[in-house]
Amino acid sequence: MERTGGRGTGGRGEWKYRSVNPLVVALRKDLLLQWRTRAHLVAVFVFGAVSLLLFSFAIGPNAAALRQHAAGFLWLSLLLSSTLALAQSFHAETEGRALEGLLLLPAEPWVLFYAKAIANTVQLTLVGVGLVPVMVILYDAGTSQLLPILLVIALGSAGLSAPGTFYAAMTSQLGARQTLLPLLLFPLVVPALLAAVKATSLLVLGDPMGQLRSWLTLLLAFDALYWALCGLMFERVVED
Repeated sequence: MERTGGRGTGGRGEWKYRSVNPLVVALRKDLLLQWRTRAHLVAVFVFGAVSLLLFSFAIGPNAAALRQHAAGFLWLSLLLSSTLALAQSFHAETEGRALEGLLLLPAEPWVLFYAKAIANTVQLTLVGVGLVPVMVILYDAGTSQLLPILLVIALGSAGLSAPGTFYAAMTSQLGARQTLLPLLLFPLVVPALLAAVKATSLLVLGDPMGQLRSWLTLLLAFDALYWALCGLMFERVVED
């Protein structure tokens, strides 16, 4: 029993070394890269804010219609902005064939994927949080439920970042990645996007029927599906 326990303890220690520590190191690397290129994050936010402004022109001066469609336009702006952010996810790694060097490290490929996806989720969440005041000003769509709307933005950003990171890795070696990424990403994230739009709309317009929890559960389910499948298939993508 002691020998078995010793091997079990050693296995847990080895697992911690091989999975947890490399994930922390890779995540720190990706967050530092995003911090050093924070001017790009500002450009992504400005693009999203301009998109919200242009969408408001399409509705016109109808205050009720603006408020009713505010959630949809918020997520449409974040979706369009996400393509600019996600397309550059592997820019640093593809320069000088650095990605091949990362794959030689004593870490599984899924560690690199989850670190990059988490960093992209943080980036998109910051952009989404920044777009909320723009939505409030342009669409008169204020809400006092700040924490729930932050949760929806975080979950929705996670739903965009996992498949977005996956397809960004798939198209990172192609010259037309800016065009291919939206074509691959948009159809896949429609279910999560619809759930995020509906949850945000309930927070802005009110939820008399108590539907918010159901839409949040649906959004969380799609997030779990995206993160699990993309993490499993990432190794095949980077090897090819």
